Amino acid sequence: MRRILSLEDMEPAARRHLPRPIFGYVAGGAETDWSRRDNRDAFAEWGFRPRVLVDVSGRSQETALFGQRFTAPFGIAPMGFSSLVAFRGDLVLARAAARMGIPMMVSGASLIRMEELIRANPAAWFQAYLLGDPERMAALVRRAADCGFGTLVVTVDVPVAANRENNLRAGFVTPLRPSLRLALDGLARPRWSLFTLLRTLWRHGMPHFENYGPARGLPLIARNVAAQFLQRDHLSWQHLAMVRRLWSGRLVVKGLMEAADARIARENGVDGVILSNHGGRQLDGVPSALRALPEVAAEAGGMTLMLDGGIRRGSDVLKALCLGAHGVFVGRPFLYAAALGGEAGVAHAALLLRQEVDRDMAMLGVQRLAELGPGWLRRIR
Repeated sequence: MRRILSLEDMEPAARRHLPRPIFGYVAGGAETDWSRRDNRDAFAEWGFRPRVLVDVSGRSQETALFGQRFTAPFGIAPMGFSSLVAFRGDLVLARAAARMGIPMMVSGASLIRMEELIRANPAAWFQAYLLGDPERMAALVRRAADCGFGTLVVTVDVPVAANRENNLRAGFVTPLRPSLRLALDGLARPRWSLFTLLRTLWRHGMPHFENYGPARGLPLIARNVAAQFLQRDHLSWQHLAMVRRLWSGRLVVKGLMEAADARIARENGVDGVILSNHGGRQLDGVPSALRALPEVAAEAGGMTLMLDGGIRRGSDVLKALCLGAHGVFVGRPFLYAAALGGEAGVAHAALLLRQEVDRDMAMLGVQRLAELGPGWLRRIR
């Protein structure tokens, strides 16, 4: 990890470490990858307007989200299959987030039980998908509450499975099937094969989807594993209202991108929203969450407003805060860091980003993040 100087260094290093199907699953988006690319392009359209000769010696990037204090305004986004990318990947991310004092969301598509993950990080949030059956939906909400999660994040931008052609081209299919191609890809990356795949199978057996529903889900190699992710195209705001009635903690909606939907979420008692195009992995052609941020901020009212997608630098974090976000979440780079260096790798990535935020605040002339607003930016494209 000594050669990793920024989050942008993570992807090429992970490409050399991970088998092609696994790397392709993490790195790729949907169809043409337009949305995934726009997640980065949007940040380049804004420049800073720094102030000089400002005493910033006492600057702090501490952040409060829903009354929880964190050391930085960024956190770890929920990512499925993490424990296929890194050994015990979900647990690695949870422990590193607790160690660094940043927020972290346990994915509903994770491969380690939420009960174990909340013990590793009692401040973690749980991210769930609305299930097609109201009874199972209610049971999942009860399970998360019984575990002690204080914040429930409901992802709402997956009514049907996306067209991820990149996965197929890379050889990643669900369910995972043993094949000559998969074996050759594994042999080409012996470190991952020995210390992630074989170590997982030897110590913990075949991974299952542990948190998708109220009980343990199917193993990765089950023939009908994809069926548990379907039957969501009939869901509506009424189902979210049901979750709001069942859930007494903080409720966050992830995946909305329009001000009109933010208004409906607020009217349904939602406490916060995460603007997201799912890392460019769902509907290709949806612009970056950063582009939607100003309009949604105008409708957010008292809701906490967050976003994910394309965050790679401390300057990206600050630009999002200037445009109205209270915090941001980072996905792929932290998962690459887990694959490359385990918990220490994720902590190293968080430290790099935290150092960038600190340095950029000083050069921008900002003591506290609450000072930031649109006036600190100039549109340059």
